[in-house]
Order: sequence, then structure tokens, then C-alpha cells
Amino acid sequence: MPAKRPAPRLALIDEQRMTDAQRALMQAIRSGPRGTSITPRGPFAVWLHAPEFGQLAQALGGHCRYKTALPPRLSEFAILCTARLWRAQYEWFAHAPIATKNGVKPKTIQALRAGRKPASAPKDERALYDFIQELYKTRRVSDRTYKRVHALLGDAATVEFVGILGYYVMISMTLNVFRMMPPEDAKLAWAEPM
Repeated sequence: MPAKRPAPRLALIDEQRMTDAQRALMQAIRSGPRGTSITPRGPFAVWLHAPEFGQLAQALGGHCRYKTALPPRLSEFAILCTARLWRAQYEWFAHAPIATKNGVKPKTIQALRAGRKPASAPKDERALYDFIQELYKTRRVSDRTYKRVHALLGDAATVEFVGILGYYVMISMTLNVFRMMPPEDAKLAWAEPM
């Protein structure tokens, strides 16, 4: 029996009934690096209710996903760590396959999903994991943790790494507050509190 899902808190907006501002948002999303096949699901479905905010958020998201100095493997690893910490179902659903495609090992993804440290992950992923855990737990990072990640990434990519974490916290909060779930036929990563 499939896991019970909470109902979304905002109605999905039919593309035929969108306002000009909503259409402009969808056009901006589709004309960027995400491609023309993007549908108004997940955070995009939420942002359609506040399209001016959505324009800014989707532009930042496009940069975070496609234009940072982080290799896609590390970026997707960081996104999965954030999705797990927030138990953001839709984010996990969307990014676990992308992480696999970009070289995050299935064993690592399974450990993250289970809430375990990915002990067999490559050294760079383990360094990012420790940084993420420490940042989310203490709201700070120690000099030791910072230096370890900075030595791997350098100045610009370290700044962008922290930006990716912040952006995907916003995404996770958006998805969780408005109860945006994966499609009905997709398995949930975790049981949902009802």
C-alpha cells in the first residue's frame, strides 16, 4: 500500500488559465537551462502564486544548478544532503536521479536517504557532508571544517557552495510548507507525518 500523502496547500494552476505574469514566469523557467519540458510542479507550482518572487527565485536556482564552480556531482550531493535534512520529498524525488547521473554513487545516496553518514563516499563528498551537518546543526562551521572544504573548492566555489545550501533550504521549506509531493506513482523517500 502506498504511503499516505498530505494534500497540497495551494491549487495547481492550469496553464490555460495563467495570468500574464504567471506565463512570463513559466517562459523564463523554460527558456533557461532547465529546458522547455518543465511543467509547473514542485517549487514552480508554488511560485506561480507569487510570480514576481518566482522570477527572482528561478533565476537564482538556474545559477545554483548550472553555473557555479562546483562540479555537478558535488552540487547534487549537497542538494541531496539538504533534501534529507529537511525531508523534502519532492526535492529528493527530483534530484536523486540527477545525482546518480552526475556520479554520486547509489550506496552514498542510500546512506543519505537513511540518515547515515556516507562512509564509503569519496573524500570530497565526505568533507562537504561534514560541513553541511555542522552548519545545519550549529549554524556555524569550525575553522577546521571550513579549511577542509576551502582547500577542495577555493574561494569562489566555497561561496557558491554555501549559496547552493541556502537556496535549497528555501526550496525545501517551500516544498514542505505547501506540501508539494512527487507524482502519485512515485515512491516517497520517507514516511510523511500526517
